[in-house]
Amino acid sequence: MSDRLTGPAWLTRTRRTTCGAWPVIALLMLSCAAHRAQAQGGAPPAADNAGAPAIVSVPTPGERPRIGLVLSGGGARGAAHIGVLKVLEELRVPVDCIAGTSMGSIVGGSYASGQSIEKMERDVALIKTDTLTQDEPSRRDVATRLKERDRLNLIGPQFGWSADGLTLPKGVVSGVALEAVLRDLALAHGETDFDQLPIPFRAIATDVVTGQMVVLGQGDLAVAMRASMSVPGAVAPVQLGDELLVDGGLTRNLPVDVARSLCADVVIAVNLGTSLLKRDQISSGISVAAQMLNILTEQNVQASLAQLGPQDVLILPELGSFSAADFDGMPSTIPIGEAAARKVAEQLSRYSLPPAQYAAHRERQLRPIVADTGVIDEIRIVGLNRVNEEVVVQSMQTQAGQPLDVPVLDADMRRIYGRGDFEHVSYRLIDGPGPRTLAVQALEKSWGPDYVRFGLSLATDFSGDNAFNVLASYWRTWLNRLGGEWRTDLQLGENSFLLSEFYQPLVPSQYVFVAPRVQAFRRPADIYSGDSLVARYMVSGGVVGLDLGSQFTKYGELRVGLEFGSARADLQIGDPVLSIFDIRRDIGAVRTRLFFDQLDSVDFPRDGYRLDLQVDSSSTRLGASDSYNRWIGDAVTVVSSGANTFQFAAAGGGTIGGQALPLYDYLTFGGFLRMTGYKPGQLRNDSLAYGRFVYTNQLVNLNFLDGVYAGVSLEAARLGQPLVPGGITGSVASVGLFLAVDTPLGPAYLGYGRAQDGNSSAYFFLGRP
Repeated sequence: MSDRLTGPAWLTRTRRTTCGAWPVIALLMLSCAAHRAQAQGGAPPAADNAGAPAIVSVPTPGERPRIGLVLSGGGARGAAHIGVLKVLEELRVPVDCIAGTSMGSIVGGSYASGQSIEKMERDVALIKTDTLTQDEPSRRDVATRLKERDRLNLIGPQFGWSADGLTLPKGVVSGVALEAVLRDLALAHGETDFDQLPIPFRAIATDVVTGQMVVLGQGDLAVAMRASMSVPGAVAPVQLGDELLVDGGLTRNLPVDVARSLCADVVIAVNLGTSLLKRDQISSGISVAAQMLNILTEQNVQASLAQLGPQDVLILPELGSFSAADFDGMPSTIPIGEAAARKVAEQLSRYSLPPAQYAAHRERQLRPIVADTGVIDEIRIVGLNRVNEEVVVQSMQTQAGQPLDVPVLDADMRRIYGRGDFEHVSYRLIDGPGPRTLAVQALEKSWGPDYVRFGLSLATDFSGDNAFNVLASYWRTWLNRLGGEWRTDLQLGENSFLLSEFYQPLVPSQYVFVAPRVQAFRRPADIYSGDSLVARYMVSGGVVGLDLGSQFTKYGELRVGLEFGSARADLQIGDPVLSIFDIRRDIGAVRTRLFFDQLDSVDFPRDGYRLDLQVDSSSTRLGASDSYNRWIGDAVTVVSSGANTFQFAAAGGGTIGGQALPLYDYLTFGGFLRMTGYKPGQLRNDSLAYGRFVYTNQLVNLNFLDGVYAGVSLEAARLGQPLVPGGITGSVASVGLFLAVDTPLGPAYLGYGRAQDGNSSAYFFLGRP
């Protein structure tokens, strides 16, 4: 094999072999690379495997030396590279080519494409951790069916399910949001020869299959930059042809040899260093593995540093313990990069150009920012095997025959990704001969189309009444071209149920659907007289149903359907006289449900609204035990200002048409934010009118999680006839206080409520109320 790092300008990417195939984890591959580097005397070769020397272009007499800038990886620490660039411009040091790895490829690629330092500084100040990690669209833009799934107490990742067992996604973050940021940073869009950029450029990545270094020299610049910084396990790999690419720091974090081969007579290398964990930070197997990666990465950097000669300049920003993951604090590293470059200003000044010559040099490299508003002639969806192309196209606001609007197109990518069918979504513009084509590359989930998720919830009232539930949810997607889906949820614990539904759209737009379902349940029902628990029943039963419905895309849905079944309530504890309430009922009803959901979060909403209204028309002609009409509904609207959030809610229920509700279908209320001063199920009445005001303040903002909140609730209700004599009726009011925190296991709440009649209740629960 003879792969040179040099070659013709059309060379897409070249490869350097490491020792063997990619192991299961990056640690072994890094160990392999470090062992090879040590065996070669500590320096990565500047030649191919056959031992031929790298070809370095030598300037003719009278020419100035060509300068190659090498920017290392380092995550959020990489913003220090911008400070270095500022000093290079101040000292009038020309840059003739750039090679970068990971964050170095992002800063280097942006600068090479003609971006100004001023614009890069502004963009970096706008980048936040949430910006880079939020691949999903706003929850308000997600399909209604997926919003309904939000209300389950699911935790942890989504697993794929197949005959081979459970499989996991390739990364925590898909990179859809990251790619949108990179497209704004890179002024070159579409297929580009990186030698034809204002400054020739190379991005370094690693082929995760073969363990080889890959030098990216052509293609979509934003995609190349993302591939170079796709940290294994954190950001999903980038698939280019047959190659699966991850962070280039695994094989060459400081690509000195690549810059030499590209153009450099002189190398200016900026090494951000590898931030090693402190002794007290190494407290788990994960932290030990992270430290090993840091150590091995530093070893390949040391091998690259050994290639620097006396004519080269090494810049070492003193970043200390600044975290590679602190993207919110990136602007603070720019002055650190400036200071490091000024420390070696004397060495850099050897390569300064006269003012007029440097001004002409930079004028050729800077590229004006011109918005691409060319008309899209056609749209193609590439890479689909299961998903119907028409469904994807109808998810987009971008349409053929309209001018390109990049922010709208980036939102389209998030919306398509938010359907849940793809592990990555990207696009490229094809401006060659013929119509201008927008090619949307939708990579279907390799761990799909069948998925499993698990969940749990637990609760206590601190007086001996505890509850625990575990949940498994299994769904099969794209059972046919219209997007048929079969979902089954099984929960075991205090509140056990099995729900299985086949959801079948009838048109590609999925506006109309039919949904047969079956459900079984078993749950306790507590009966109170005043504040005394007098009986506990176990309610069990089963229902089969068939719904016809319409989805209003992201807004909501309307369902009308028939359901049949039976239920019974068996006395578990309590005075035997209450056995007269043991019941068995037959179910035969028409169920109508109207549902809207435009909340921005299911757990800690800060904006939006939600409405849920249901009417059950029970009829003896359908086999029911009784004929009556029962309605129940709730609505909530939320507004925020800064850290303060204000929530207004209303709920109600009762009978329609004059028939009295049978005892077994009285309304049940009580519990956290359902008259917080009363215990769950303490209020059982034939009618209800309820209102609530909640104020919350975000005490702490957590990366990747919603944060920590403190809140107070004011609630009031008008209750109808109680289920049993002595039950609470009439007008009641309650006040509640709570602390809430978002955790990896779901939201956790600690609360206390007190009602005006002296009833009080304390709560701790993990999961959704």
